[in-house]
Amino acid sequence: MHKRVLAGLLLAFTASLAGAQGTATAATAAPKRTVLKAAHIFDGTSENAQPNGVVIVEGDKIVAAGSGLMIPAGAEVIDLGDATLLPGLMDAHVHLTMEIGPSWSQDFVDGILRFPAEQAFYAAGYAKKTLEAGFTTVRNLGADDYVDVGLRNAINKGLIPGPRVLTAVHALGPTGGHGDGTPVPPGRTPQGGPVDGVCNGAVECRTAVRFQIKYGADVIKLMPSGGVLSLSDTVDAPQMTQDEMDAIVAEAHNWGRKAAAHCHGDIAAKMVIAAGVDSIEHGSFLKPDTLRSMKEKGVYLVPTLLAGEWTGGRADKFPPAIAAKARAALAARSEMFKNALQIGVKIAFGTDTGVSPHGLNGKEFALMTGLGMSPGAALRSATAVDADLLGVADRLGTLEKGKIADVVAVKGNPLQNIQTMEAPIFVMKDGAIVVH
Repeated sequence: MHKRVLAGLLLAFTASLAGAQGTATAATAAPKRTVLKAAHIFDGTSENAQPNGVVIVEGDKIVAAGSGLMIPAGAEVIDLGDATLLPGLMDAHVHLTMEIGPSWSQDFVDGILRFPAEQAFYAAGYAKKTLEAGFTTVRNLGADDYVDVGLRNAINKGLIPGPRVLTAVHALGPTGGHGDGTPVPPGRTPQGGPVDGVCNGAVECRTAVRFQIKYGADVIKLMPSGGVLSLSDTVDAPQMTQDEMDAIVAEAHNWGRKAAAHCHGDIAAKMVIAAGVDSIEHGSFLKPDTLRSMKEKGVYLVPTLLAGEWTGGRADKFPPAIAAKARAALAARSEMFKNALQIGVKIAFGTDTGVSPHGLNGKEFALMTGLGMSPGAALRSATAVDADLLGVADRLGTLEKGKIADVVAVKGNPLQNIQTMEAPIFVMKDGAIVVH
């Protein structure tokens, strides 16, 4: 009798377990559906919006998006009212591991004294602000101590909230150039080499590319001209040879990485365009003939207007040498941007945030439209155009069936008031709600 009781209990337990497994299988086979509704939808495939926007999300994918779609039975409906649904926004030029504060000299000291693990906590906070501002994908163009790689990996593993990150590790440039740090007397700080992005000559530059890729680079950044926030170089002067630029871009492409060039100066831009670069960042002093060459070769311009506005408008807080460069770059960038629009250069959205405070990325939209870009083109620059530049257009950048469910909503219609892009009321990344 005892054996029969045990056998009966075992049979009942087995049946119960089978039933539970069947329920789990059914649940896996039918993931939850969420329907997002709003007065308008800007899907990123054109510069226009449609009324009665609907996006249907299943798991982490979009299963349908458009105007006035039928709501599936049993779906959870989130009605955002008088708002506009858009693809998750992208910023093609950020620095998530740093932020310039009110004192340039204090920032320099902090950069020396902070341990990388300590800086990683700051970076996590900056990443969270960026995501909550509606930017679900970013390209991080330069960092120290591999904090950017750790940040990207932690976000990918779900350890911390943040945008999807494509990162460059160290930016590449020559000794004494924009990426070579502040010129303190020899011996006070170690001199960098190719592993740190400091390279001289074509062979070292190829080695530097390989080091960045070895340690996790998704994209390669090079510095063919001087920069604003550095003391030892002229902002618009070339600081690399043609052979060095050729080597970096070719090596990046050999390894399946795109190359982004920090370049304010016109002469250096001509050289790096000839090298086959994929995008030029900043471009403050570019002339019309250089912009026409960019259009012919399909090189993207990432104008980072917010960085110029922030540094040029607050130049007095910087040392005199930096202040003069910041004012000059700000004075030149507006004409350059208008020329690029007229010529038809592909303009991608990027802010250089980190130079300005994180979370303010959306202010770039009003700066772009203020210089003549249409609101629809500005919105596409941060969605479909950035997706093309970053190489993720197969899964991101538009609200379409099969794309990853990155969705943002803002009040009203941004085509009528672009400043609504500065304060999203809803953010979804990978089908999970971040802001509501």
